Amino acid sequence: MSSSRRSVLRTLLPFVLLTAGAAYALASWNWCGRWEERTPSVLSQVQGEGTLRAGAAKVALAPPFPVVVAGYAPPRPEASQAEIPLHARALVLEAGGARVGVVSLELLFVTPEIVEQVRERAAAVGVKEVMVVATHTHSSFGGYDTRWVAQLSGTGRYQRAAVDAAVAGASEALTKAASAMADAGLVSSRSGGQAPDGQLTRVVLKGAAGPVAEVLVFAAHATLIPRKRALVDPDYPGRLSALREEAGHGVTLFVQGSEGNASVAYSEGQGAERAAGFARKLSELADGATPTPVAGPVRLAFARVQASMPRPDSSRLVPGFTRAAGDNFLCASAPREAEVDALAVGPLELLALPVEPTMAAGRALADLTGATHVLGLANGYVGYLDTPELVLGGQGESRLQYFGPALLERLGAAARVASGTVGFSPPE
Repeated sequence: MSSSRRSVLRTLLPFVLLTAGAAYALASWNWCGRWEERTPSVLSQVQGEGTLRAGAAKVALAPPFPVVVAGYAPPRPEASQAEIPLHARALVLEAGGARVGVVSLELLFVTPEIVEQVRERAAAVGVKEVMVVATHTHSSFGGYDTRWVAQLSGTGRYQRAAVDAAVAGASEALTKAASAMADAGLVSSRSGGQAPDGQLTRVVLKGAAGPVAEVLVFAAHATLIPRKRALVDPDYPGRLSALREEAGHGVTLFVQGSEGNASVAYSEGQGAERAAGFARKLSELADGATPTPVAGPVRLAFARVQASMPRPDSSRLVPGFTRAAGDNFLCASAPREAEVDALAVGPLELLALPVEPTMAAGRALADLTGATHVLGLANGYVGYLDTPELVLGGQGESRLQYFGPALLERLGAAARVASGTVGFSPPE
């Protein structure tokens, strides 16, 4: 190396070090500010008891092709078509003057932007209380989340057309469901036997002319479709719903339970064949028990509660020396409030949260509230939820949790308010 070049490098070195130090200091500054803890507040509630009426519908989603395939870190494939159509499915329930809508979207997750717009449109057709859930399909379309963390880790570059596609499908399904209301019996509310991953719960709504709808609650990540495939695909939840509908069970909504650390334990076939095979196994399981009618008037109650979130905590996600910068990055994408819902339909008492709860976290919430089921991926998305013990130890799924050990406590406090407002059975 020539002496002149060495001289230039010696001159530039202090400047480079100073610039790097200034950048580190700037990134490490506390841009998050203070996150205050507030008492959970009831946003809305509705209750009624009487003859149950129900309507259901499904509508094909129209992704804005070409569109990124969501679900994994980059690089992500871009799809120009679907392997099989993606759908929005809606169920509207009414009893004693109370009316509640439930929408299941074949997406990775839903955002507050999607939920708010769906609720605005639903209110115009008389459905003022709506819960929106995702099947957690890792091969659906992305582009619908404005947050940096989400765009980087799963959904790809934001485009408004993706939001419009999700909202349009969900809203049309709700409108059609609300227009198809008829008296319905809660024919079955039961749990099937052990599936490859756990337990499947099936709820059947049957009218005078036959089945109106069924709701299937199961817990396992929808990751059977290969991640580099340049086609959008609903994975096993979409195939399961389609199988049930073709068999005459009515519109079938799939809802994820506590799937944070639940994966599919089924290895027959590959890709789409594997997803179809697993869907058939679950469908057989759903048919495996005798339905039990729910007699008399049906109680329908719903409550939405706002929880204040703890400050984001990146300590398990990044090296220690970048902790402050990691916190700032999460803060820029983290909401300060989240919604927790409670829904009671006859003997079913459902707690719904905008997280991926692990089985342990789900059990803790069920023990706290008396819920018969804890549902994830509802009305938004704030990441994983694990128990404080695992978070403090940096173990389990807490390594993917964006918040510290206080997250379960904060959401649990809101869950207690929601379950109390709705009138869940006291915890055993």
